[in-house]
Amino acid sequence: MDVQAIKQRFGIIGTSPLLDRAIDIARQVAPTDLTVLITGESGVGKEVFPKIIHQLSARKHGPYIAVNCGAIPEGTIDSELFGHEKGSFTGAHEARKGYFEVVNTGTIFLDEVAELPLSTQVRLLRVLETGEFLKVGSSKVIKTNVRVVAATNIDIQRAISEGKFREDLYYRLNTVPIKVPPLKDRKEDIHLLFRKFASDFAEKYRMPTLQLDPDAVKLLVNYRWHGNVRQLKNITEQISIIEQERNIAAQTLSKYLPEGQYRDLPVLYRNAEDKKEINERDLLYKVLFDMKKDIHDLKQVVGEILQNEGDFKQVRDENARLIKKLHHDVESVDQSVNELHLHANHDDEMEPIQESEFVEESLSIQDKEIDLIKKALAKHNGKRKNAAQELGISERTLYRKIKEYDIT
Repeated sequence: MDVQAIKQRFGIIGTSPLLDRAIDIARQVAPTDLTVLITGESGVGKEVFPKIIHQLSARKHGPYIAVNCGAIPEGTIDSELFGHEKGSFTGAHEARKGYFEVVNTGTIFLDEVAELPLSTQVRLLRVLETGEFLKVGSSKVIKTNVRVVAATNIDIQRAISEGKFREDLYYRLNTVPIKVPPLKDRKEDIHLLFRKFASDFAEKYRMPTLQLDPDAVKLLVNYRWHGNVRQLKNITEQISIIEQERNIAAQTLSKYLPEGQYRDLPVLYRNAEDKKEINERDLLYKVLFDMKKDIHDLKQVVGEILQNEGDFKQVRDENARLIKKLHHDVESVDQSVNELHLHANHDDEMEPIQESEFVEESLSIQDKEIDLIKKALAKHNGKRKNAAQELGISERTLYRKIKEYDIT
């Protein structure tokens, strides 16, 4: 059976090469008994791949069961998977078979496998390696012949480094990896999927099918779809039910799309890798703008000092606080600003950070700082300790600045 026939049989919509590659791997591995690990973001449709593998395998006449490992409480997961004996724990009024015993000769799909407790991971590893397991509360070894297909939407390598997932189990599960692409990497399929869902909901609710105008199609395709196919389907159903007008414009569609995900936003980041990167960039820009405000405030304070030399003591504390905060901000973001500027120069759509304004402000502050130090030293007849106290900085810092600025 070729990839196109598999799509038709299992109702898979899309022409993306990445999707076709994932389906083709599932088709090739199905006749074997190799363990398969399916990875991909939440909502991409990972659950269809174990069905493909099972139906195209020699086990297709055997049982098939899907288990959501993240939905079963930690205290009962061992009992659910491996069974238990009567009286093995409180509430165990009779013996019970687990999924691995019930699905013998068939296929078991372990969804969200990374949510398994470490103790259960040890039991699962034994099943994968020897085909044996123990019921909870029993010492009798039970044999099973089960094909295991697992799936996860988290970074297992990170989970391993954090001690939340066993490395040996990962390599045992990951005999054949299948990566299901996110919707943002299948832009050619987004409108196809919308039309399919719109048609299904029109038939279900007995109403005309939704149509998108060109601007709405563009908005739909450029949206990031963090919830992937599941999110697209839900939004299509919402619009089908709520909107009376069947021809949907971009303005109407935008009301159903959560803000902040409309497009890849090259101004903020290059590769749209993850939300964390966006947040880091946003925070960095905020720090830069805060620094600019601090510089402005500092200039005002310095102006007051120069105009009211007799009131130097009155504004000293505020001046010292601003200088200290500014130095801290400059040191903490200096490296990040350089990296950000480097990224910006490699991004055609990102406006380069204008350095001229920051350089000009920095030189101005340096001159004012030198002037303040000289005034403080003059006021206290060259006594550095008293001058440092007057400026609100340590004597060591004052000494370093005197050397740095070559103040005599």
